[in-house]
Amino acid sequence: MPVPRVCVALPSVRHTVLLLTACVLLTCAESPPKFLRTPSDQTGVQGGVASFICQASGDPRPKIVWNKKGKRVSNQRFEVIEFDDGSGSVLRIQPLRTPRDEAIYECVASNSVGETSATTRLTVLRGTSAVKTH
Repeated sequence: MPVPRVCVALPSVRHTVLLLTACVLLTCAESPPKFLRTPSDQTGVQGGVASFICQASGDPRPKIVWNKKGKRVSNQRFEVIEFDDGSGSVLRIQPLRTPRDEAIYECVASNSVGETSATTRLTVLRGTSAVKTH
C-alpha cells in the first residue's frame, strides 16, 4: 500500500511550486510482489530434466530466489536462468536424481515493500530397468 504523503504550501509562490513538484515526485505507487506465473508440480525421470518457471511484478521490481527444503538452491545441477527483463526466472535441474531431488521447491519474490512465495513439488521416477527376454 502506498505511503500517504502530506504537502504543505508555504507563503512564497516559489516555495509552493517546489514543494508541490517534490510531492508529485514522491507519490510513486510502490507495490508488493504479485505473481504473474507460478511453478507447477512436475514428475520427471531419473537422469532427465525438470524446469520450473516463476514470474512476478511489483514496484520496485521483485528479486526472485529459489529454495529447496527452505534453503537457497546451490549446486552445479541447479541452474537459475533470469528473464531478460528481470521479471522472473527458470529453475532448471539436470540430471534428475532420486531420491535426492524429490522435494518441495519454493519461488520467493521480494522487494522493499513485501514478499510472497509459491511452492511446487518435484517427483522423480527411477529409470526403467532392462526388460528380460524369455
